[in-house]
Amino acid sequence: MLKIASFLRAGCRVKILLADIHGFLDNLKAPIELVKYRAEYYKFVITNLLQAIGVSIDKLEFVLGSTYQLTAEYQMDLLRLCTIVTMHDAKKAGAEVVKQVENATLSGLIYPLMQALDEQYLDVDAQFGGVDQRKIFTLAKEVLPKLGYKERAHFMNPMVPGLAGGKMSASDPDSKIDVLETAEGISKKLKKAYAVPKEVEGNGIMSFVEYVLLPAGALKNGKAEFVVKRERDGLEPLVYDSIEKMHQDYRDDVVRFVPFPFYAPRHSCNHKAQSNTFTNTKHPQLTPQLLKQSVTTYLTTLLAPVREAFETSPRWKEVEQLAYPQAPPEPKKEKKVKNKGTKAPAKVEAQADGSVQGQGKEQVDVAGSAEEAIKDLKLEKEGSA
Repeated sequence: MLKIASFLRAGCRVKILLADIHGFLDNLKAPIELVKYRAEYYKFVITNLLQAIGVSIDKLEFVLGSTYQLTAEYQMDLLRLCTIVTMHDAKKAGAEVVKQVENATLSGLIYPLMQALDEQYLDVDAQFGGVDQRKIFTLAKEVLPKLGYKERAHFMNPMVPGLAGGKMSASDPDSKIDVLETAEGISKKLKKAYAVPKEVEGNGIMSFVEYVLLPAGALKNGKAEFVVKRERDGLEPLVYDSIEKMHQDYRDDVVRFVPFPFYAPRHSCNHKAQSNTFTNTKHPQLTPQLLKQSVTTYLTTLLAPVREAFETSPRWKEVEQLAYPQAPPEPKKEKKVKNKGTKAPAKVEAQADGSVQGQGKEQVDVAGSAEEAIKDLKLEKEGSA
């Protein structure tokens, strides 16, 4: 979104494709019944993100894929592409974008062909996406001229690592910060985020600063600046206007020596005046803890207007529920009563007269009273004699 904001700030006319058909084709990632609501949801999100950093959206246009991708002309061009692109090349092009599963459906092969063809039907000069789409961009450069269409330019953005390490994943809530994340949610996720001291590569926290917070500051305030406060340690804040200096400090774990007063105790014999001496104490400049605290503050401030817009928009709230309906809670399992069988010990209580009462009485009760028990015993002896 920040790179799109840069395009808009530069005066470019930007079209955003709300790819409802693509979402349906990508291994049913978005069920066809929900894609129209998700497209509307994305429109809310993108518009408010751009407005949150003060960028004009006068030259921003949203296009719903199904408005032109289902036309006879588009479908005929898609069939023409199918005759010149091999299954191997189509699968290779979508390898990093389309969800890969065993025994995949044909929809995963059609997906990259459509993305290439979209350049022509959207009437654009360039397509912008993440570096994970570079193989689709390569396919577009190769096949569009074969249909008689011009070759377009392609811009690519780096992918931000996930907070849990590795690639950010929509299926892993702890690897990402949601656009509508609450302040508490942001703080909780960043506290447990993966951030090894002195390691810059694969550091999702550091990447947020590089690709989100510094560019956002430049767009919103006219100056790229990131401040790490150290008031708790009684030190001046660290101010960064470039990611290179931050990388250096974090990687080197820079230590600053600060004078610290030491008051020597009075000698017990000669009551000399108290003397003051000074020693040095070490204060690390940039630690994972300090970095996380500052990123939490900046992200919370950046997303606050978006969250506020959501809370005050009944339609946005309604669309969010329709686009991402919550699964009904699973019914609680009924506790099964164990069948202990006929050999289970009986739950009975002995009475004062020697009789018993309760469940299993018939299994342990030998008589109604002591006299009956003696009588039964005599009869048993006589019978045996």
